[in-house]
Amino acid sequence: MRILVTGAAGFIGRWVVGELLARGHTVKAVDNLVAGERANLAEFAEHPGLLGFEEGDIRDAAACGRWTSEVDAVAHLAASISVQDSIDDPATTFENDVVGTFHLLEGARATRARFLFMSTCMVYDRAPGSAGITEAHPTKPASPYAAAKLAGEALSLSYGSAYGLPVSVVRPFNTYGPFQRSVGEGGVVAIFTRRSLLDEPLRIYGDGTQTRDLLYVEDCARFVCDALLADVAIGRILNAGTGNDVSINALAAAIEPDPGRIRHVEHIHPQSEIAVLRSDSRLASELLGWQPRVSLADGLARVRGWMAGRLEAGIPVA
Repeated sequence: MRILVTGAAGFIGRWVVGELLARGHTVKAVDNLVAGERANLAEFAEHPGLLGFEEGDIRDAAACGRWTSEVDAVAHLAASISVQDSIDDPATTFENDVVGTFHLLEGARATRARFLFMSTCMVYDRAPGSAGITEAHPTKPASPYAAAKLAGEALSLSYGSAYGLPVSVVRPFNTYGPFQRSVGEGGVVAIFTRRSLLDEPLRIYGDGTQTRDLLYVEDCARFVCDALLADVAIGRILNAGTGNDVSINALAAAIEPDPGRIRHVEHIHPQSEIAVLRSDSRLASELLGWQPRVSLADGLARVRGWMAGRLEAGIPVA
């Protein structure tokens, strides 16, 4: 298939591009390069299946119409993903995550392109107890980012109901791995690993008892591609995670051997914190046959090795 990947130069996007190419599909890659890096796609530059990279913005309706007219399917990963930025500047998050999604859906509607919307586990309400979060768990967005993602989900699914567009929605849990940003509001694994390698203190927001279900990025990319291409995923919302969560305190201890370098600081957005994030991904397993393959210990080792190699080579780690 010919597939448009938005946010293709971002962390998860570059892995999805690689997975689609490995499966024999052709890919049109687009990104506005606000958070993504053109260099993330350098590995695929000479791949015959890559139709090219274009710097462009999903808020541009004409561009979205042009991109979707050239493909059979859309993996829509482009988004503003910073919780704090969404609190400080909700308008930009709304424009990117809702209006941009609308433009792409309109383009897909015109060509009947299959459409996957990348959502987030942050749309869920707090989950007390030990049970994993299923797709039926209540949603309660605690930030404009989560609200915009929930709006994008509803908008996407409405195009399935109203126009018969083949749409699927995915909610990956906390994804980590090589190429993730390690500054600002980057992923916690990337931030902790970078600080550990540079002998800098690891800062934990709050008491560190909050938990995350950490999904390795290659497992996430397989899940996204499976959900995009499988007819059984049409009209569905699907979770992806490992089913095992880890506290931020335990994660920090697994990454940094010196407990003296681990510090607790005031939370920057406690109102948006979800205390327990643990996925129940049985539906993805039943429908797609998808299962995570990379353990947390193996994934952390891969990230450390990748990042250490870049630092030793003098390659900046953003």
